[in-house]
Amino acid sequence: MPPDGRKADKPYSFGVSEFTTWPNTFDADLALYSSAGVDCIEVTEFKLDHARLAEQLQSIKEFGLGVSSVQATVHSLYPDGLAGEPAAPQDRIRHIRRSIENIAPHVPAGTPFVAVTGAAPGGDVRQVYETAVPAFRELTGVCEAHGMRLAFEPLNPMLMNSDTAIWSLGDALDLVRTVGRTSFGLCVDLWNIWQSPSLGDVIREASDKMFLVQVSDYHRPRSHNDRTSLGDGEIPLASIISQIRKAAYDGPYVLEIFSGESLPNSLWRADFRDVLLRNMEAFASAWKRSDAP
Repeated sequence: MPPDGRKADKPYSFGVSEFTTWPNTFDADLALYSSAGVDCIEVTEFKLDHARLAEQLQSIKEFGLGVSSVQATVHSLYPDGLAGEPAAPQDRIRHIRRSIENIAPHVPAGTPFVAVTGAAPGGDVRQVYETAVPAFRELTGVCEAHGMRLAFEPLNPMLMNSDTAIWSLGDALDLVRTVGRTSFGLCVDLWNIWQSPSLGDVIREASDKMFLVQVSDYHRPRSHNDRTSLGDGEIPLASIISQIRKAAYDGPYVLEIFSGESLPNSLWRADFRDVLLRNMEAFASAWKRSDAP
């Protein structure tokens, strides 16, 4: 089985991030994803029991799943909405390094670990950028020493005061080029970047640097955690998939839906199996409507 779990008769690999099924345990996620016919899992470290870490990660293959990517509990250089502590970038880098070292021996070679900047302190985006270049070079070196890759994710502009200092795909590609390491690339999350300027042109320029594509749909948010199922929002999914396919991306497409439980009709309070099946069907439909490369 390929690392991303793709079946021989499928033209793409479809995965699910454990953020999509946030209330579930790791073990429940494996059983659910496998039974729904998902190809691969994006592992979220906060669900792992570190006393059972090796056993849990090794069980992924037993459920017939590949691994698309890993989200460490601390995955930003500065505090963000998922992990506010520790505050200092060097302390956070140590946490990220430890996550890579602990998890890498138990996932396939080349698995990307996702990273973001976190919020700019006092709005000082320049400081974040100047910190990010050497920090991501250091962390990419850690990944390479363990046969892994690092994927930088630009986030939606609405998150600029809480989670990110880089929000367009073009600026993210500029950072990747400045860091200049083969194993440092991009996590392209459609909810975050679909409104980026000149998106099609940037996707073409980033063709050799896309390590991961995440999918969900966008409606006017009611909170930072308010994404929706594919086909229920405004993102022109088939069109963007066409652009990504023409850029020769051949990695997994991973469903990542944040849907705060306090929201009316929260997907985190829905039947998760139904959510997965509906999104898998919607993605398959969009794939069929997208242009072949």
